[in-house]
Amino acid sequence: MKWNNILIALLLISGFSRCSKVDRLSFMDEGAPAPAQISNVQATSTPGGAILTYNLPNDPNLLYVKAVYEIQPGVVREAKSSFYRDSIELVGFGDTETHNVQLYSVGKNEKASEPVTIQVTPLVPPVHTVAASLEVTPTFGGVNVRFKNETEANIVIMVMVDSTGQGTWSPLRNFYTGVSEGIFAARGLPPVERKFGVYVMDRWNNKSDTLITTQTPLEETLIPKSGFKVVRLPGDGVEQPNLPIYKLWDDKLVYEAYASPRNVPMPHWITFDMGVTAILGRFKIWSVAEHAYVDGGLKRWQFWGATDPDPAGSFNGWQLLGEFTAFKPSGLPDGQRTAEDIDQSSFQGIDYEFPPGTPPVRYIRMVTLENYGGDGLTVVSELSFWGKIQ
Repeated sequence: MKWNNILIALLLISGFSRCSKVDRLSFMDEGAPAPAQISNVQATSTPGGAILTYNLPNDPNLLYVKAVYEIQPGVVREAKSSFYRDSIELVGFGDTETHNVQLYSVGKNEKASEPVTIQVTPLVPPVHTVAASLEVTPTFGGVNVRFKNETEANIVIMVMVDSTGQGTWSPLRNFYTGVSEGIFAARGLPPVERKFGVYVMDRWNNKSDTLITTQTPLEETLIPKSGFKVVRLPGDGVEQPNLPIYKLWDDKLVYEAYASPRNVPMPHWITFDMGVTAILGRFKIWSVAEHAYVDGGLKRWQFWGATDPDPAGSFNGWQLLGEFTAFKPSGLPDGQRTAEDIDQSSFQGIDYEFPPGTPPVRYIRMVTLENYGGDGLTVVSELSFWGKIQ
């Protein structure tokens, strides 16, 4: 009796399975002809692209409109727009030449109409407008590159150096960004006159002409971290027991960091001794990936310097060296970040310069003014300083 019940159950399951296959409903008419063509196509040029508007055919089989075009000789792109919309955006052109675009109406059965061919003439692509804005100036250990990117396009600015003086170009830094304007540094060079080459590239491999300039990097020295030590003055903030202040200069970027307790009042600060007196030109700061541009990541802070700090902990004798705001390469709003943002902040480090005329100092006070999480947590992985030791 038991085996009969099992057999009946198996037969029922098998029957349901066969029924589901036989009775499956299909909303696609394989025999339907291709939809009619779109009509009244209008093109509005954009930087490196165009926006096309059109009238859709009154065809129940229409699924989407497809545009096919070349952005470079032999490089074909496609753009698609559903039947709910009457426009389609073309991107990726690297010039202002006139380009042919073929537009197809595509049905639910993937049958395509005959193409409607139009011509578009893009406006100047971002790679060229950004390249035209480039300014290269000497800085400590390299060059500063200032740029404007009014369309906030995702681009990469490539910096090269003539490493031999004989036209042997070597990559120095690739800077990925989507912000409207900014400045970054390419460093690691002695104070020797060199030729630098800078060009812009986008995600479609369009490239600008190369700006060639001759610059002499400013002399600088990495302040040796062997002399750094924590100074505890009245009023200074405290650290979490397993994330002490000295982790700021241990040259360990992974899982090694300084962190203040959470929910402490802002501003709060810590003090340390560099062990030497120096005129500081710049610093580099590394975040912890988990906190890069979120939670306890530094958003706004100050560095103060002194040669003989008040032992009572006041700001008497301290000079403001600079107030800084975290730079996010992508330019995305708070709460959003890219893999490139995290890589730059946590593994490459972000450079900041002290203003000209910075006085010689030995003691540093880092004041946290604001983080990304809105509470008092401050998390920093590493700090390095460069300048002229007195």
